[in-house]
Amino acid sequence: MKRRKWDSKTKALIVIQGLRGRSVNELCIEHQISQAQYYQWRDQFLQNSAKAFEAQCFPSKSKRFARYKVLLPLQKILQVRLTA
Repeated sequence: MKRRKWDSKTKALIVIQGLRGRSVNELCIEHQISQAQYYQWRDQFLQNSAKAFEAQCFPSKSKRFARYKVLLPLQKILQVRLTA
């Protein structure tokens, strides 16, 4: 069986669904992943979530734009899930 490669947005969507209360078993069956894989993604997501709130004192313009490139997709993912 060929291994699949999951992009970060898809992983985040799956993890967010689980964090919002959807059954992990149900998610894993739907996306054809193991529960161990889900929990690895969840742990990685939670470990790195604080980076979204790291403050920088007057970052340069290029650094601000680089930060928004990371935060805006995550914000869109959360808005889609929160409004659904």
